[in-house]
Amino acid sequence: MSQPKLLAARMLLLASALTAGTVHAQSDNEALFSGTTRLACEALLCLSSSAGGSIGACSPALSHYFGIKKRKFSDTLSARLSFLQQCPVASQTPAMASLVQAISQGAGRCDAASLNQVLQTLKTDRRGRDYIEIGNTQPGYCSAYTGHAYTDLDATTPKYVGKPEDGGYWVEPGRYEAELVKYQAALEEKKKREREQYDSDW
Repeated sequence: MSQPKLLAARMLLLASALTAGTVHAQSDNEALFSGTTRLACEALLCLSSSAGGSIGACSPALSHYFGIKKRKFSDTLSARLSFLQQCPVASQTPAMASLVQAISQGAGRCDAASLNQVLQTLKTDRRGRDYIEIGNTQPGYCSAYTGHAYTDLDATTPKYVGKPEDGGYWVEPGRYEAELVKYQAALEEKKKREREQYDSDW
């Protein structure tokens, strides 16, 4: 994401805070822009950036957000969306509304472990043996979240190692180089065993 777009998103949230603060001063309402309203705005900021998870000030908002859980997962997503929409800026522009929607659908669901789980497909090789193949294309809700104009998530967006047909998988970006070396070594060893098996069959 470009720096101007990131700054635009944060300025919109800051403007919301300042506006709420002005109304607060006029109305002397102690509850305005506090409680869940404040947490919702903080969650929007924290979930829009890769740095959010490592900033201590984000902990209360993130704990509240991920603590929203319902019996049905679809209800959990709806409840999280409703929570984020409590921030005054959430519906200020179409872009902010789409950001809120993208966060509610993707946050917490687009790490490497989640992608390796949800993108599994059962396949059968030429020998009739079943195996699991992991796709290399993010689900739509992840691409909408990580690729949104108002998010800056490159530093934490998982990367795909290898090819699906050769046992590829997702890893966190900080582990990519090491996992690539490991993957390539394992792939070479596999091909070597297959060649040896082929030669022995003849």
